[in-house]
Amino acid sequence: MLSQIAYPQPIEEAIAKIESLLSQELFLSNDRPISKRSLALLLLQKDPDFWEKVQQKEQQYQAIEAAINLAEQQLNQPLSLAIAHARQHQAWHLEKKVLQEPTQEQRMFSERLHSLTVNPITGFPILVVILYFGVYKFVGEFGAGTLVDTIETFFESNINPFVNSALAQILPWQALQDLLGNEYGIITLGIRYAVAIVLPVVATFFLMFSLLEDSGYLPRLSLMLDRLFKSIGLSGRAVIPMVLGLGCDTMATMVTRTLETKRERLIATFLLSLAIPCAAQWGVIVGLLAQKPGALLIWGGFITGIFLVVGYLTAKLLPGKKASFYMEIPPLRLPKIRNILIKTWVRMKWYFIEIIPLFIWASVIIWIGRLTGLFDAIIKAIEPIAIALGLPKEAAPIFLYGFFRRDYGAAGLFDMQQENIFNGNQLLVASVVLTLFLPCIAQFQIMLKERGAKTTFAMTAFILPFAFLMGYLMNLVLNVLKVTV
Repeated sequence: MLSQIAYPQPIEEAIAKIESLLSQELFLSNDRPISKRSLALLLLQKDPDFWEKVQQKEQQYQAIEAAINLAEQQLNQPLSLAIAHARQHQAWHLEKKVLQEPTQEQRMFSERLHSLTVNPITGFPILVVILYFGVYKFVGEFGAGTLVDTIETFFESNINPFVNSALAQILPWQALQDLLGNEYGIITLGIRYAVAIVLPVVATFFLMFSLLEDSGYLPRLSLMLDRLFKSIGLSGRAVIPMVLGLGCDTMATMVTRTLETKRERLIATFLLSLAIPCAAQWGVIVGLLAQKPGALLIWGGFITGIFLVVGYLTAKLLPGKKASFYMEIPPLRLPKIRNILIKTWVRMKWYFIEIIPLFIWASVIIWIGRLTGLFDAIIKAIEPIAIALGLPKEAAPIFLYGFFRRDYGAAGLFDMQQENIFNGNQLLVASVVLTLFLPCIAQFQIMLKERGAKTTFAMTAFILPFAFLMGYLMNLVLNVLKVTV
């Protein structure tokens, strides 16, 4: 329990005197009754509301005023100042009891580390190390590689055959069997994509993101990248939703509310929907391209270039006030395992509750499309586009998947790569198109809510043809330069 604040002796004597003079009527007349000691302190500080009540209702008004004047004479300073000093002293005392002051050596080390993370000369190499081990190795190779392969193999070897066999025995209708199982079923495709391909990637990314967040690194990244982001109409504050977008663009679009101006929120939303792939999407792509480092570097450089160029042009075209930057920088610290696990669990829970229903609905829509023949008709219409991009016509379904969710399309790309349908160049081109493809349904809904229908449809109308155009140009440049990845 907190101990009572001990005020200087003249104030304590005045408090005791005033408490004895205050009537019960004044004490009970407040909407929220407070102790007589608190009322006495308010009167000592000449609180205007209570002072007026004392003058109107208290017969001992002059005695109360005399006690206050006596205390002020004895202290030779305003009573409000003396009370504030006593409270400040108590606050410092509590702070020393509950907080541990770092030593001079610890402060110097923390300050040097802070300088290294915000100075571009040392900060960018640190960022590269984090991207290599945190993104490429942990999320790309371990999450999208080892974990996805393990869970995917389990699904393909055990769950899918069992489901298909059980459905064949239980349901005599082929249409219902196709709804739940076989090639495009809810369980064999939708649930498999969500659990075997998306879940491991998203889980590893959110784990890494929570670690960086709890360490205090992300605000320093914002500070370091502020000047670069200014060139695309954003401030360093926008780094947070952009990095969060690498986990889930839907969540990141909501976080753009924290940006200062409408212009900045508009640019950030546009770049998130165009050039920031979600964890499942880029995780699968990084996992697929990991065996072809050249293709991975081209893909990463190309998407980064589009992010910067499109952002720069958008900032030039959009009128409005330029973004300013101010942000509280927390101290660097060793991340706490409990904090990391709680943050990861909360984000995973939110993301997984969102993604499972959407993957199920995507499977249902595909089932309806196949049942009615619409699915096959759309694929036939997409096949010429796929061929124009230098891809085999078998690639057409992944663009249809991508219409429902970009990470759903990336999961389809994973399936086709497992069947050795693509060569290195084709895999690179398909990865570029799927990365720049339409925002997923959940992100689209949030965009409608945050930016309005007119802006959302304008962005979508630009993104779809732009994604195919960039894929076409990538294929053209690879062929002209005779590059094989």
